[in-house]
Amino acid sequence: MQHKVRLTVIDKKVYPELQAAYCADPNAGPCPCYHVGDTFLFARYGAADDFWHGGLHTLCQTAQTADGTAGGEVPHCSEAWDAISRYIYAGLQGGSLMRGWMREENTMIACCSDGTRPVLFRIERLDYKAVYPAASGAPDAPDAPAQARIREALCALDGVTDVQFPGEFFEVYMDRDVPDAQLSAAIPGGAARID
Repeated sequence: MQHKVRLTVIDKKVYPELQAAYCADPNAGPCPCYHVGDTFLFARYGAADDFWHGGLHTLCQTAQTADGTAGGEVPHCSEAWDAISRYIYAGLQGGSLMRGWMREENTMIACCSDGTRPVLFRIERLDYKAVYPAASGAPDAPDAPAQARIREALCALDGVTDVQFPGEFFEVYMDRDVPDAQLSAAIPGGAARID
């Protein structure tokens, strides 16, 4: 089983009375680094290791531009990274983010430590298996219609929540373990490898 971590900005707060009383810039306003709805995806598979790059280029979705948003063209804010990095690291290793505290052990709500303008994050561990079709890398690798059929067959399996095809393999996301034999049987010609 492989793991990714999705980080989503779910809220931003600002306390102007505290900024007026304590900040060098009494009109600092809300955090400029993150925007509600910003989504980041951390991977650790093959050569990809987004954690050790401080989350640079993990931004997947924003209402703003990537060049001014943390995790896009600029690193994550150090105050935020200090609060979220431990959960991202645990999730990438397949660990529980907060068993017994949150309803689902693969989810955590955390916030940065900027007391005058905190940003709140939802951190989710995504569990998946990398399924390589038998024809992967060959000239007859699945074309778009075959990919759609394979995706539909994999999505029909109990426990599978989503399927993506980033290139050579299918990322089969699941809410519980699905036996490799079932995954392989859903692919015409079977699977050459499942990680």
